[in-house]
Amino acid sequence: MTDDVWSREEPQSPCRKVCVIHPDSGLCVGCLRTRDEIADWSLMTPDARESLMLELPGRAKRLVRRRGGHAARVEA
Repeated sequence: MTDDVWSREEPQSPCRKVCVIHPDSGLCVGCLRTRDEIADWSLMTPDARESLMLELPGRAKRLVRRRGGHAARVEA
């Protein structure tokens, strides 16, 4: 049996295990996806996932620092 049985030809989840939805933007501060995108990830086609992955980096500017000094985005 080979170990590549579980590998797939599709984008891996962008989840960083920092699951906090920013109240102003509605984006997860870890992966920059919306609640709906997170919930629908397993139902999306590989092409839809890849398209979303390309869009995510541009969303970072939508996260702004909130009062109280909490970081707007967690870098891994």
